[in-house]
Amino acid sequence: MRHPFNKILKATLCALLTFGAAAQTIAEDKNADPTGTWAWSTPGRNGGPERKSTMKVKMEGEKITGKISSPGRDGQVSETEITEAKVKGAEFTFTVVREFNGNKMTQNFNGKVEKDVIKGKIAFERNGEAQSRDWEAKRETEKK
Repeated sequence: MRHPFNKILKATLCALLTFGAAAQTIAEDKNADPTGTWAWSTPGRNGGPERKSTMKVKMEGEKITGKISSPGRDGQVSETEITEAKVKGAEFTFTVVREFNGNKMTQNFNGKVEKDVIKGKIAFERNGEAQSRDWEAKRETEKK
């Protein structure tokens, strides 16, 4: 003879397992938020000093906007809009198009946002050859 408590216990356990699996799926589907100021350095040309770049990103719903500030060849800081920015899960991608002396250079950034770090690759073309390099940006804390 079975005790009625066993049925209640089994039903409760099944409900908890189902709820737990659903909650985990929802948490995994949530997109990372790249909002903030990010900084990274790239090696200088021909052994020169590193170049520090910063990016300010704002995410409102599905819309992501931002600008990258980086030192130019003449020492002045230039700002460039990011375009085609998307976040899917922890993956953050965007494009930067710069123009030098009438030539356009497109860089495609992709990376995984983990708390206050983005790690990924920058893909670009140089002299007709596809190239890429590692990219790691760190979120700067807001100054008060």
